[in-house]
Amino acid sequence: MTTNPFTNRASSLSGPARDIVPVVTSDTADLADVAIGLYVETGGSVVLTTVGGETRTVQVASFSILPVGATRVHATGTTASGIHAMVLA
Repeated sequence: MTTNPFTNRASSLSGPARDIVPVVTSDTADLADVAIGLYVETGGSVVLTTVGGETRTVQVASFSILPVGATRVHATGTTASGIHAMVLA
């Protein structure tokens, strides 16, 4: 029998995420769920909107984790790929 450690555990911003979902970059649409962090497979620029409402551009290496709350990952200016949102949903 497999034990699920998430069964009686409340979601927490300190992690771990409950799921990781592929990001479709967009200049007009927010992420379906606010991300508690982003995982990037192939490095480059990531343009994102933070939960504080600021638009930021960061340079990341391949296989990077960005521990920042994000509501959107913009298409314009984002050159990194394989971006995934870590979510609590």
